[in-house]
Amino acid sequence: MKRYASAQWSGDLKGGKGTISSKSGALTNQPFGFNTRFEDKKGTNPEELIGAAHAGCFAMAFANELSSLDIVPKDVSTKATVHLEEIDGEFKITRSDIDVTLDAPGADRSDIDKALKAAEAGCPVSNALNAEVKVTLTVK
Repeated sequence: MKRYASAQWSGDLKGGKGTISSKSGALTNQPFGFNTRFEDKKGTNPEELIGAAHAGCFAMAFANELSSLDIVPKDVSTKATVHLEEIDGEFKITRSDIDVTLDAPGADRSDIDKALKAAEAGCPVSNALNAEVKVTLTVK
């Protein structure tokens, strides 16, 4: 299985502008630039997209692991916070914090914890990141 997205950039780092697109069409010429990445202006940026991918992947991995223990979650909500830091003059993604909220009435907490540990180890996006992944779970 292969998935792809593409980007186009024109200009220098601070004054330039680019667009990001995905094969599925979920993103079509979505604009991004220095201001959306480093200045919190409206628009997307690579770290936000990594966060979206990580949150979605982790939710699916956790739901899969819960299902293997016969737990069908009512809701798995995830939020990924991707940390971009300047270290020794270079920007690096250093960490992705995954906050998970689970609504699975009647589920045993030890089974939930077992599924969470397996999802932490098995999430493909977590495994692709060369950064610390920190997971926090809230059970409703």
